[in-house]
Amino acid sequence: MAEFTLSTIRPDDKRSMRKLDALLEKEGIERDRNLDYTVGLFDSDYRLAATGSCFGNTLRCMAVDSDFQGEGLLNQVVSHLMDYEYERGILDLFLYTKCSTALFFNSLGFYEIARVPERVVFMENRKNGFSSYLDGLCAETARQAEEQGLSLPPEALQGAIVMNANPFTLGHRYLVEEAKKRCDLLHIFVVSEDASLVPFADRFRLVREGCEGLPGVIFHETESYMISSATFPSYFLRDGDTVIRSHAALDISVFSRIAGKLGIRRRFAGEEPFSHVTALYNRTMGEELPRAGLEFVQIPRREFNGTAISASRVRELIRAGRTEEIRPLVPETTYRYFTSEAGARTAERIRSAGDVVHY
Repeated sequence: MAEFTLSTIRPDDKRSMRKLDALLEKEGIERDRNLDYTVGLFDSDYRLAATGSCFGNTLRCMAVDSDFQGEGLLNQVVSHLMDYEYERGILDLFLYTKCSTALFFNSLGFYEIARVPERVVFMENRKNGFSSYLDGLCAETARQAEEQGLSLPPEALQGAIVMNANPFTLGHRYLVEEAKKRCDLLHIFVVSEDASLVPFADRFRLVREGCEGLPGVIFHETESYMISSATFPSYFLRDGDTVIRSHAALDISVFSRIAGKLGIRRRFAGEEPFSHVTALYNRTMGEELPRAGLEFVQIPRREFNGTAISASRVRELIRAGRTEEIRPLVPETTYRYFTSEAGARTAERIRSAGDVVHY
C-alpha cells in the first residue's frame, strides 16, 4: 500500500500548482476561480494523487488521479477539508458535484438539496438543513405579515423576486412596485453570500429601506441556498453557457421547493438589456419555471435619460469618483449610504475593484 502525505497547496507554490492543474485537466475538470484553501495528497515520489479545495462554506475541485483510484484517497481529502472548515467555525457545509458522484458524498454524510439531471447535484452536511430553512421562511412570513396587519385569504396570489441589489437602485424599486401590482403578497429574497462589492448586511438593509411605503412586501435572506453567478462552481461543466443554464436550472429547482412551501405562484425579474449572463439566466427561467407549475413574468426596466437603470452603472459612477451623479438612479437611502462612513468604505472597495460591470 502506497504512503501519501497531505499538504497544503498554496497559490505561490508554482510547482504544486502545475501538478494541481495537470491532475484536474487529466480528470476532465478546470480549476475553479473561487478557491481560498487547497490541499493535496502526494505519494513518496511527490506525485499528486488527489486534491480538494474550499471556498467559503463550500467544498470544491475534488479529484483523484485515475492511477490512484480505489485507495480511498478522496475520502481522506474530504475528511480533511471538513475538519479544516470546522476549525474555522464553519459547521454548515455545502458542495456541488456531478450526478455520478452524489452517492459517494452521501456516504460521507452529505444530503441532496436539489439536482439538475446529468449535470449537477447540490448537497449539504445537515440532514434537515433545507427543511429547517423552509420552516424559517414560513415563520418569517407570518411574523412580517402580522407586523403589517395583513390578513390574506388562502387563494391570495403570492409572487417573488430574487435580487442581489449591489446596490439597490430605483430600477429595483420600480421592479418591486410593478411586481406588487401583479400579486397580493410579494416575497423579496436577497442573495445572502458576501461575494458582492456591497456587503450583504448593507444590501439587505438598503433593500428594506428602499421599499419603504410598499405594503404587502416580505423580505428574506437566501442563506447558502441561492448564490450568485460569480461564485457558482463551474469546474466540472463544459462551457460558459452550460454553466449559466446549470446555475439557473439548479436555482429553479431550489426555488420551486421554496415556492411550494410558501404558496408562491409567480416569479418576477427585470428584463436584461446588458448582461449576457442575466439574459440567459432569465431565458432559462422562462423555460423551466412553467414546467414546475410557476409563472415567470419579465418587467421592462425603468430608464433614466433613455438608458435602463442598472446597479452596474451606479458602481461605474462610484468607481469614477462621481458619486453625486448616482442620485437620480438610486433611492435617497442608497445615496445617503454612499455618503456615510460605512458607505465610504464600500465606495473605496468599488474604486479598488478590477471590474465593476457584470456581463
